Amino acid sequence: MAYASRIINHSKKQLGNVPNLLLRQEHGGFVRWFSNGTRFSVDKNDDIGKAHRNGFAPAEKERLFSSMAETSESSFGASRKNGRRTTMQMGNPVSGPLLLKNVSCSQVLARRGFSSDSGLPPHQEIGMPSLSPTMTEGNIARWLKKEGDKVAPGEVLCEVETDKATVEMECMEEGFLAKILKEEGAKEIQVGEVIAITVEDEDDIGKFKDYSPSASDGAAAAKEPSTSTTPPPPKKEAAEEVVRSPEPKTSKPSAAPSGDRIFASPLAKSLAEENNVPLSSIKGTGPDGHIVKADIEDYLASRGKEVSAATTKGKDTTAASIDYVDIPHTQIRKVTASRLLQSKQTIPHYYLTVDTCVDKLMDLRVKLNALQEASGGKRISVNDLVIKAAALALRKVPQCNSSWTDNYIRQYNNVNINVAVQTDNGLYVPVVRDADKKGLSKIGEEVKHLAQKAKENSLKPEDYEGGSFTVSNLGGPFGIKQFCAIINPPQSGILAVGSAEKRVIPGLGPDEFKFASFMSVTLSCDHRVIDGAIGAEWLKAFKGYIENPESMLL
Repeated sequence: MAYASRIINHSKKQLGNVPNLLLRQEHGGFVRWFSNGTRFSVDKNDDIGKAHRNGFAPAEKERLFSSMAETSESSFGASRKNGRRTTMQMGNPVSGPLLLKNVSCSQVLARRGFSSDSGLPPHQEIGMPSLSPTMTEGNIARWLKKEGDKVAPGEVLCEVETDKATVEMECMEEGFLAKILKEEGAKEIQVGEVIAITVEDEDDIGKFKDYSPSASDGAAAAKEPSTSTTPPPPKKEAAEEVVRSPEPKTSKPSAAPSGDRIFASPLAKSLAEENNVPLSSIKGTGPDGHIVKADIEDYLASRGKEVSAATTKGKDTTAASIDYVDIPHTQIRKVTASRLLQSKQTIPHYYLTVDTCVDKLMDLRVKLNALQEASGGKRISVNDLVIKAAALALRKVPQCNSSWTDNYIRQYNNVNINVAVQTDNGLYVPVVRDADKKGLSKIGEEVKHLAQKAKENSLKPEDYEGGSFTVSNLGGPFGIKQFCAIINPPQSGILAVGSAEKRVIPGLGPDEFKFASFMSVTLSCDHRVIDGAIGAEWLKAFKGYIENPESMLL
């Protein structure tokens, strides 16, 4: 109580020196902070609000500080009992009372570094980081540190599987890994969710053996008062209504009006004979108990429900016997699906297809590979030549090297080509930067290196972000003749490359023919950015580089 009294006396002096202190209220209240981390929040209708409006009269202040003393005793007593000072994770240390301005109550309720009444020492909660612009959740692929290990800034804590790749997560501060909350293989961890706890002192590791972030957060939230208390929603006392199925009218046999004879209308008899309905099981609703057509129809309707239920049960049994396997979504597949759906729904696609003669391209590739083998270099693929030709065409027609925004069209100065790579985990699009300025050998080396990293699921964000155009080749690996690709947003174009095939074409004379190899390519365009004539101009430039590959060396 003496410790709380010293704080109150100090506050009296501060308030006495500022009689006309203006308190800015946010959402009908304000928050008061003391140097040891304890705070009070007061509603605008309580005593402090009155003291503010009345100019802080002495009697009002005495009553105010008396109520505050009762509240502070428990908090300060708990702090002294543990021998530590309670601190907040947010904000800077202050001496004396601090009145927060322009801070709403929901913003002030921050999580404490540790709870003074739970006996936990200072610690840091490590949350799932956002490792890519589109990441909302991640998976723990592997922990490189175990509980009890010492960690230093720059050391890798774990490997996180993001929406596009597996990325190493580094430690930011020195300490000890006290608790791992998300084990290896944990899936769909939301960004910001706590995955581990670190402490400064090695002796504090054992105190986090049973640590639970949800329980800790709940305790902290319960201890901190709110300035805008929202009453809980009223309990709905829902009266349960007994649902009764209508009883069929014709389920019980009835005695005939006279003797054993059953009276029924001609239409009822005819309908009963057609559907094999025994009249003895029908209760007539006509005059003097006669069976009419409506009675037969009601009976058939009730029998139809029973047959339908039996049929449904039989179908369920059949469906249950189907053999199948559910394959969980990978992060990259979920994100790819989301982006492609967004692209197809929001981007006005149109497609332009052209056939290119690749005879000269193939001849040049043979000569270049002979030089590569002689010098110990790696072979050059047709895809490498296609990437180079696409990059040079983008430099020649820069309108296609652009992307759409709501306020402007952004035209890129760098020609960065994404290359679609299929893996067991899904589709990756690593990027070859400044492809227009690189030689074929350099492009080939980068594509092979990035494709290997994609298959190993070890791409980093810098390996796939920042592309301005995409090339997708299904011709060489799979023999697809021609296809239309979906644009990779925010880009405005993607080139779909088909396979090369030999065709018979007319020669110089009337009866002369010759063979030539042609490759079909299709350009998918965003019509908001690339008009039809611009797309055709780009394809013309691309075709020129493919059919005269020597021009790519100029």
